[in-house]
Amino acid sequence: MKSGRKLAMAEQFEMPRVKLGTQGLEVSKLGYGCMGLSGNYNNPVPDEEGIAVIKEAFSKGITFFDTSNLYGVNYANEYLVGKALKQLPREKIELATKFGVAGITPTEVIVKGSPEYARSCCEDSLKRLDVDYIDLYYIHRIDKTVPIEATMGELKKLVNEGKIRYIGLSEASPDTIRRAHAVHPISALQIEYSLWTRDIEEDIIPVCRELGIGIVPYSPIGRGFFAGKAIVEKVHPNSALENHPRFTGENFDKNKAIYFRIEKLAKKHGCTPAQLAISWVLHQGDDVVPIPGTTKIKNLHENIGSVKVKFTKDDLKEISDAVPVNEVAGIKTPTEALESFTWRYANTPLPK
Repeated sequence: MKSGRKLAMAEQFEMPRVKLGTQGLEVSKLGYGCMGLSGNYNNPVPDEEGIAVIKEAFSKGITFFDTSNLYGVNYANEYLVGKALKQLPREKIELATKFGVAGITPTEVIVKGSPEYARSCCEDSLKRLDVDYIDLYYIHRIDKTVPIEATMGELKKLVNEGKIRYIGLSEASPDTIRRAHAVHPISALQIEYSLWTRDIEEDIIPVCRELGIGIVPYSPIGRGFFAGKAIVEKVHPNSALENHPRFTGENFDKNKAIYFRIEKLAKKHGCTPAQLAISWVLHQGDDVVPIPGTTKIKNLHENIGSVKVKFTKDDLKEISDAVPVNEVAGIKTPTEALESFTWRYANTPLPK
């Protein structure tokens, strides 16, 4: 394919739709992660700018929007998404939000999964978003002190009450996925997955496919790494990446070599490195729906263009081989505390 930078444009085309899970949830093949609109990788954008990005995404066929009660100061992201939804047809949107992370510091992550907490968070999110129901409600991180059956039992009640339509997990272990799914079908697992974070391929993806659970990769551009800005410029001074192990010191120097390989392959395929990274994730299966985020409409169009980038099996192997996972330097999360709540450590006690 030698179509040059045309792929970076999001000219009108039919955004594909796919099923997540076996319960009936259908979403756009590319979702939009709303977190960055309220800070974390940059300064929060004004509400009107954030709303404009969400509306532009919808106009280009993205209907799957992802937020959380954790994002932004004082729940700013849910409030922002709620305002945007007022200007869009609610029945055509698949709205996802999350609960479970009660606080984060550099040395500690507070995760709560009690039934009472799950219910109160859901009801609070419904108010902030100003909606009658949440399409997909995720357990954001797994509380390792509470049997998953107890949390899921409450979420099942919320489904029966019509407050949520489908249930998701985020960063859950294979055992936790199986046990949760036995209480009520899980429609989607949200988990980090990109060219340089592929640890889910052996243990997580096969379990999801066996049980009929969709996969929603977050950070499909490697926290922006494959967009290249951090390579040629510098990460934003207020960014969570400023101290991220993969973006600092010797690790970053080593990882730059990976970026330049991907940049070269992107030129070969007539797309940008970010498009190549997202498209590689999109090619991992019809049940895979990445949710890249951005604060800029130009970048949004570029991300949407990735849906049109096509690879052969040989192309995919060449791209995968350009990023040997054993060469990636640094842990995938910003801190050791967050790392301890990734899927490998997300087992829960058995019910009494």
